[in-house]
Amino acid sequence: MTLPALFIAHGSPALALEDNDYTQFLTHLGRKIKTPRAIVIFSAHWDQPVQHITDDKLHETLHDFYGFPEPLYNIEYPVRGDSEVVTQVEQLFKKSNLPYQKVQGRGLDHGAWVILRTMYPDANIPVVELSIDSRRSPKEQYDIGAMLSSLREQDVLIIGSGGLVHNLRMVRHMEGPQDFAAQFDDWIGEQLAEWNTNHLFGYEKKAPNARLAVPAYGTEHIAPFFYAMGAADNGRKAKKLFQMYQMGSISLNVWSFGNSEELIVL
Repeated sequence: MTLPALFIAHGSPALALEDNDYTQFLTHLGRKIKTPRAIVIFSAHWDQPVQHITDDKLHETLHDFYGFPEPLYNIEYPVRGDSEVVTQVEQLFKKSNLPYQKVQGRGLDHGAWVILRTMYPDANIPVVELSIDSRRSPKEQYDIGAMLSSLREQDVLIIGSGGLVHNLRMVRHMEGPQDFAAQFDDWIGEQLAEWNTNHLFGYEKKAPNARLAVPAYGTEHIAPFFYAMGAADNGRKAKKLFQMYQMGSISLNVWSFGNSEELIVL
């Protein structure tokens, strides 16, 4: 069975220390999905103008954040890479004439390991991390994801890790979302119901409260959404698996993309 592509919000690095509805859901999700032979993950925290691919036998764990509780800096996620999947990714990028660079020794940033550690705590599924380019248009990001869609037929799970609403300057001590956050997420859901790429690619002008939900300084967090969505261009169905909010302006949601029979039913 072909695996879906997933968009998973990673929220704050502190998610790695939390036990809440979202972390419990991600743990359940990791058990629910057919075990992949490898994971390819686009992370908002690796933003490069040229496509980068990790090519390591064993990934280091990057603690690429500051000001968090000390136990967070002691967490390690020693997961293997996968040279065979790297070669497959290379071939698909070459076929589409996309320039790329392989990188060794970088490690996994928290956008990748925080959610993967929650879903697969045994670190027993090899991982290849791919960079995003927040300066590309959503259509270009989608098209790069689409280049990799055939990997889903080979038991490779493709994940985009970021956040649809991720405005750190609007955080509030509150339960539930601020109005702008809920309205933006609802609009995204309405477009996904029809796979309306025309509106989604133009979200900056078409979506309500787009500048608040996706501030100009944080466009890298929505980018993985389009990469993951593109990886299911040959399926074009979407299903929201989870939704909650932290501090009013950080959306924690999970979307599954693919054909109807590929979408995750929980």
